[in-house]
Amino acid sequence: MIKTLTFALVHVIVAFTVVYAMTGNALAGGLVALIEPVCNTVAYHFHEKLWDFIRQRHQTVNEPAVYA
Repeated sequence: MIKTLTFALVHVIVAFTVVYAMTGNALAGGLVALIEPVCNTVAYHFHEKLWDFIRQRHQTVNEPAVYA
């Protein structure tokens, strides 16, 4: 869990630094650093749902037909 938390902290610091370097605006950097991870979390949720759908479809297509 510590590795996850430190990665999240690094992610926020990088997002802030990049936006601040591009704009020179600390407020913009702070907002992006807070909002961007939330957007990525929501996007990841839908990404996982899509991959679950693809896996299920792949399994259905590759299952052998059983005839009674």
